[in-house]
Parts: sequence; C-alpha cells; structure tokens
Amino acid sequence: MLNHPTLDKLHTLKLTGMAGQSATTDIQELSFEERLRLMVDREMTERENRRMTSRLRRARLRHNAILEDID
Repeated sequence: MLNHPTLDKLHTLKLTGMAGQSATTDIQELSFEERLRLMVDREMTERENRRMTSRLRRARLRHNAILEDID
C-alpha cells in the first residue's frame, strides 16, 4: 500500500496530526483500535494547541507570563 497518497489526502483534509502520527515506526506493533485512538488523540491535541495559539495571538497580551510565576 502506498503511503504518500494517503498522507496527501490527510493533509488535504487538514488532519495533520494523523499524518504525523502515521510516520512513526512503532505504530505498526499496535492493534487497529489502538492506532486509531492514538491518531485521533494526537489530532485533537494539535487542534487544541492551534486554537490556543491563535487565541493568545489575538489577545495581544503585554507579558508572556505563566501560571507558575504568579504569587
């Protein structure tokens, strides 16, 4: 089975998290359900990270503070 056309389709569908996960070599040892679960989890995490980055950029915060620095 050719991987390149499948990866192109994943990128076209904007499923970059799944495309990135399919490149790992250890994934072949897992069952189908485990692989699917990992790919969906990674996709959700990437989308949440992109959403948060976009919101932080639009917020135009003055300082790059982190929660641990607050007294």
